[in-house]
Amino acid sequence: MTTLSSPFLLAITERGQFHQCTDLAGLDQAAATSTTGYIGFDMTAPSLHVGNLTQIMFLRRLQQAGGKPIVLLGGGTTRVGDPSGKEEMRQLLSEEQIASNAQSIRGCFEKFLSFGSAKSDAIMVDNSEWLLKLNYIDFLRDVGRHMSVNRMLTMDSVKLRLEREQPMSFIEFNYMVLQAYDFVELHRRYGCRLQMGGSDQWGNIVNGVDLGRRMDGAELFGLTQPLITTASGAKMGKTAQGAVWLNADMLSPYEYWQYWRNAEDADVGRFLKIFTDLPLYEIARLEALQGAEINDAKKVLATETTALLHGRAAALRAAEAARATFEQGAVSENLPTFPVTEDELAQSLRVAAAFVRAGLAASNGEAKRAIAAGSIKVNDAPVADENAALASADLRDGVIKLSLGKKKHALLRIAP
Repeated sequence: MTTLSSPFLLAITERGQFHQCTDLAGLDQAAATSTTGYIGFDMTAPSLHVGNLTQIMFLRRLQQAGGKPIVLLGGGTTRVGDPSGKEEMRQLLSEEQIASNAQSIRGCFEKFLSFGSAKSDAIMVDNSEWLLKLNYIDFLRDVGRHMSVNRMLTMDSVKLRLEREQPMSFIEFNYMVLQAYDFVELHRRYGCRLQMGGSDQWGNIVNGVDLGRRMDGAELFGLTQPLITTASGAKMGKTAQGAVWLNADMLSPYEYWQYWRNAEDADVGRFLKIFTDLPLYEIARLEALQGAEINDAKKVLATETTALLHGRAAALRAAEAARATFEQGAVSENLPTFPVTEDELAQSLRVAAAFVRAGLAASNGEAKRAIAAGSIKVNDAPVADENAALASADLRDGVIKLSLGKKKHALLRIAP
């Protein structure tokens, strides 16, 4: 591997975030002083999730090294839908849904990046600025003639669908052309020379590098990081209860803290490198802990990741809520809280339904299986009857504590 000198490439390599580069020596030279790089984010949901966090941290490392990050919102490409990693066409969203999602996720980036007018300050742009103004015939003549269909058919996003004889629409096939053109526009408008992404985006990124060379004679670079999975092979950011959202209104800081606290032992060191700013010597000390002490490293991981997203105060409140709940068996006000009406309790709300309401189980059937396995408690008392119901008598200072296993807790509180 090329001996690196640029602070950015050194940092992502040391932290296990490097996977592949179109021209490592060239990028190392370009990034030695400063470079502008971007990552695109389509607005398919009202919040980003932990799977997107790897990309946000990529941009953060670039800014920390003196580079200029561009957050590209896919107001145009979201209307098409990225086929990468999908076995069927994504649901097409309305213009109103895309606009609402874009507004909802904007604030997340401000937690990790510094925006402004200084040289290394991040900027946020939307590819709808240029994609929605394109004339189709002109686009085919100016851009399409540089794109090889033969090559496009070899891209994983296309090839895997065709090999499995799964249909791929023409609109999806165009996605990689639009993504490649984004790079050309960002280079022309902002001098951007680097596109980054996960390893599943390699083909799309290479297309953009090639298109910039063909259309403008530009020397552009592509850089990817490994797709992050847990030590057991699970996809990063997915749990039995669904996605690990970054917006606090979709996942509380306490639940976010708990997600990281529940990391597998083998993942702690790797996650500390990628998802926190802790110095490497401190991470080395933490990942060397053995036995029960590894739990201390997990608490550091949970607190540091939560502090980056929700602020240090929220992270410390979450840590204290966990300590009070797990070490003292107390009911903490910082636990996730869900409303329940007095009428529902008066009519005997089933325990299984209550756990679904609180997001601790995905369905009544899952909750009943947890009861049968002895994993469910109400107010710290085990529940053995799958048809058990809650009542007003279960209220303790206006709340009912629900627990699934030792690590997942929530409160039901009488709605005002």
